[in-house]
Amino acid sequence: MSREYEADVPGGAVLPGTLPDALRAELIAFRRDMHMHPELGNHEFRATAALKARLEQAGLRPRVLDIGTGLICDIGIDDADGTGEGERTGEADRVRAGARDGVVDGGRGMLALRADIDALPIPDTKSDCAYRSTVPDRAHACGHDVHTTVVLGAGLVLADLHRQGLLPHPVRLIFQPAEEVLPGGAPDAIDSGVLDGVGRIIGVHCDPKVDAGRIGLRHGPITSACDRLEVSLDGAGGHTARPHLTTDLVTAAARVVTDVPSLVARRVDARSGLAVTWGRIESGHACNVIPQHAELSGTVRCLDLDAWRQAPDLVHEAIDEIANLYRAKSEINYIRGVPPVVNDPAVTDLLHDAMTSRRGPYSVEDTEQSLGGEDFSWYLEHVPGAMARLGVRTPGERTTRDLHRGDFDADESAITAGVELFTAAALLDAIR
Repeated sequence: MSREYEADVPGGAVLPGTLPDALRAELIAFRRDMHMHPELGNHEFRATAALKARLEQAGLRPRVLDIGTGLICDIGIDDADGTGEGERTGEADRVRAGARDGVVDGGRGMLALRADIDALPIPDTKSDCAYRSTVPDRAHACGHDVHTTVVLGAGLVLADLHRQGLLPHPVRLIFQPAEEVLPGGAPDAIDSGVLDGVGRIIGVHCDPKVDAGRIGLRHGPITSACDRLEVSLDGAGGHTARPHLTTDLVTAAARVVTDVPSLVARRVDARSGLAVTWGRIESGHACNVIPQHAELSGTVRCLDLDAWRQAPDLVHEAIDEIANLYRAKSEINYIRGVPPVVNDPAVTDLLHDAMTSRRGPYSVEDTEQSLGGEDFSWYLEHVPGAMARLGVRTPGERTTRDLHRGDFDADESAITAGVELFTAAALLDAIR
């Protein structure tokens, strides 16, 4: 093992858990296979089966979630994860019961490593890629195949460390479905018991603006809340020559579009970043007819957790106020999405120390808060945790293949960096 990976641990010992060459090659192949066979949220049957088979091959005992896709797997509980001999003993049952009650590891609970496994409903437009998607209009264009491979790889390395007696306390792997489907698959996973016995949780998200081999970190909010908004306006239509006899619905819709965002923004602290942004407006069919119906849809994003909790009432009030000015009847469908991901400072520091123990102080950079949403936030409503941005840009590359685009791809050396980050975090967490 290279001395460049010496960790800042008591005695200056070298931190175990780096990635063997054979496993590195296997993980790249696993990621490419997953990239070629993307599955949408709650339909990740192939990915679930592949993960289950590989974890069982390593002597572990993964459990498929109650919702039918996704799975969890505990490492470091003998006879619960297949690393011990024989049938489950009374001691193993005691540990498992402790996990459910959150008293594993002296009451601290396990560290959970989370990955999302679903893809996006967009075409893969990479023309020169041997592992491009084989499924029409489906692509891993957000890097979930990388996230999944990182957690799988970390699990395999940690299982090997446990067999050697080098894993200080249990770790849970969470492979979660449906992150891209509002309000995300995390609430269903939580209902399936994935946080039972968990004390802290960590995750990564690919970042094409950060070089592979590095991560971006931030204390506090790192993503935005994201909700969906659908509005219908109805009223008496008529001839454009006599708008005074109508609801003048097009004007009413236009005023909702222009006035509601500013009204809402003025009713919360400006630092909360609460923003209503419209993506669709539809009304009418003829230039001289005032229609009877209009539809609008958009998103509500927010950087602050408290303001996000107020947002539905504020948006409803603002829309109703504008609609009433024009005697329009409004029907509002406010669809809760996800709260912001708010990184716990102590867990963020754990990720920082884990990465620098592997790759040195220049492997971590500050990152800004994103306006994108992430359902990892739902876990943080229950346990402290943190998410890191995993660099996937080839160093020196000038073209950014952004997320949610058909040409997105990742420098696969990021997989090694992610596995080393998670294994170091699991080991360092035990001595804090």
